Amino acid sequence: MTHPLVVVANRLPVDLTVEPDGTPSWQRSPGGLVTAMEPVMRQADAAWVGWPGSPGEAPGPFDADGMHLVPVGLSAQEVADFYEGFSNDTLWPLSHDVISPPVYHRHWWDAYRRVNRRYAEAAAAEASEAGTVWVHDYQLQLVPAMLRELRPDLRIGYFHHIPFPPLELFAQLPWRRQVIEGLLGADLVGFQRSGDAANFLRVVRRWTDLPVRAGTVTVAEPGPERKVRAGSFPISIDSQHFDELSRSPWVRARAAEIRADLGSPEVLLLGVDRLDYTKGIRHRIKAVGELFDEGRLEVPGAALVQVASPSRENVEAYQQLREDVELAVGRINGEHGRIGTQPIHYLHHSYPPEEMAALYRAADVMLVTSLRDGMNLVAKEFVAACVDDAGVLVLSEFTGAADELNGALLVNPHDIDGLKAAVERAVTMDQREVRSRMRRLRRRVLTDDVSRWSRSFLEALGDVDRHVDVPSSTTGNSA
Repeated sequence: MTHPLVVVANRLPVDLTVEPDGTPSWQRSPGGLVTAMEPVMRQADAAWVGWPGSPGEAPGPFDADGMHLVPVGLSAQEVADFYEGFSNDTLWPLSHDVISPPVYHRHWWDAYRRVNRRYAEAAAAEASEAGTVWVHDYQLQLVPAMLRELRPDLRIGYFHHIPFPPLELFAQLPWRRQVIEGLLGADLVGFQRSGDAANFLRVVRRWTDLPVRAGTVTVAEPGPERKVRAGSFPISIDSQHFDELSRSPWVRARAAEIRADLGSPEVLLLGVDRLDYTKGIRHRIKAVGELFDEGRLEVPGAALVQVASPSRENVEAYQQLREDVELAVGRINGEHGRIGTQPIHYLHHSYPPEEMAALYRAADVMLVTSLRDGMNLVAKEFVAACVDDAGVLVLSEFTGAADELNGALLVNPHDIDGLKAAVERAVTMDQREVRSRMRRLRRRVLTDDVSRWSRSFLEALGDVDRHVDVPSSTTGNSA
């Protein structure tokens, strides 16, 4: 049985676990992409192609949570080379302004090509005649062209969830032309920000001879010329769900309990991130530590809760980041902590949505200080959880969310003094201004939700005429 819509992502929307008796079971994965695509997939009789999360031979296709899932198998060596290696030690740092230096290994690239081919073949086998395939993110940038080679009848969309690097950084990649050609296999290439789409079009101009006009690339192939459109489609969250969750009696009570457990500080600051060097956690802790050093924040009147979810723990740069963060937190707590209370509460865990909603509700100030971020959905979750119009968002200007969230205090996280000033302003802000800013933020987040994002992308993909110029007024923002 084939499907009119096939979603291709690095991971399946469920995780494989093996029970003590050896039988496999599946648990739904958290994440915005799963939330975004589930209603679309249910309506369209779609299939989802992805890795189940454990190395080894993939099980056969199966149905779970009302979705048809097609596992792609990766060996332990492919996980090391394709995922931890080329995807996360080459492409990830290259795409995030080389905050950590990218590593270029030819055998990683070989694994990347091999695994992308496997995903493309799986998607080709699942898609109906003249169907639609939506490929997601930087791990699969070669899939669109491979898929077009296998199935030229398909309409192919690709969405890049992370920043697309400027030409000057992208130039470092030894396989830059192959990646460009891979992406140009799509009919529509979507990005978080218009600047990312512009970066992509610049590299197309630089390393190909293809005509680029009004956000559209003309690709010469055997047969008719084909049009590839690039545009911005900023992703969002299931904001209505977070709003309803935050209004629940349990979350309200849990938020009050959290503040009480922390010693009922007058001001509670909150940071929520994956433990990743792109998130600016070191900069945030440095700024908050200096505010305590200078007496502009004091214990027990103020406290920071920093949630740092474990991430890519086998990658050396992430191991070093954890050591740096924990050392900085220990120094600040040692100098400013008191018996029964401390300035920074550091939590190296992941939490379910209900607990996150309670943390958001408990906080007075949310600190999002990413050095580079495609979007940053935590900022939007915080806004959706602020159902009483209370709370201030301090937001890095280097996030995609900064383009949308008019009402946040924008900061350059590299400017520690500027970051400190913004935190101090957030802490002392008049409540009328707090409410005014949060109302503006909530209007945007509750309107532009994740279902609107997925709908706008698929509508734009359906509107693309692959053989004529696409008007710039089509849904989404042309670069």
